[in-house]
Amino acid sequence: MRSIRRLLRAMAASCLAVTFSVTAQDLPDDSVYQLQVPLRTQADTASTLDRWRGHPVLVSMFYASCGYVCPLLIRSTQKLDRDLDAAVRRNLRVILVSFDPDHDTPEVLAALSAKHGIDDTRWMLARAEAGDVRKLAAVLGIQYRKLPDGGFNHATIISLLGPDGRVLATTSNPSHPEAEFVAALRATAVASKTPAAP
Repeated sequence: MRSIRRLLRAMAASCLAVTFSVTAQDLPDDSVYQLQVPLRTQADTASTLDRWRGHPVLVSMFYASCGYVCPLLIRSTQKLDRDLDAAVRRNLRVILVSFDPDHDTPEVLAALSAKHGIDDTRWMLARAEAGDVRKLAAVLGIQYRKLPDGGFNHATIISLLGPDGRVLATTSNPSHPEAEFVAALRATAVASKTPAAP
């Protein structure tokens, strides 16, 4: 128990340092935000991966017509979100990018958002062009392939990004994330309670 507390304190201190040192011109080389990926959101607005720089962000990939794994991914991410203290939860952001730009239009993403009761003020469902989908999947370590029936076989990895877009932790088991991942999420969200950007 003491070692977990020490880990949480160290992570919180580290995240605070990152939060207050990041500027618009300054990103680490291993920041996911170095990847220039134009996104189109469920609200049919243009966006980018670094939209919520300064906040902790959970990021993963999915597709709207998925019948089992992706709904589970969304529900599991909502549970991670819900389990945070309310004051901490307000700082967390979530980005889910579709594997399927051919079918996942903003209208489809908006319908999926409504179906799952997603908080559109803090969550972004988005599509990107096919080439950018491949780049993002590679950066996040998410393997996928299109199936003959139009579906996708894919890994279910959630990455926790710090305020500067660095990957701080990942889980490949969204319904039962490892204790270390949950601890990193809580510590990062607490450390970022005064984010640099809305």
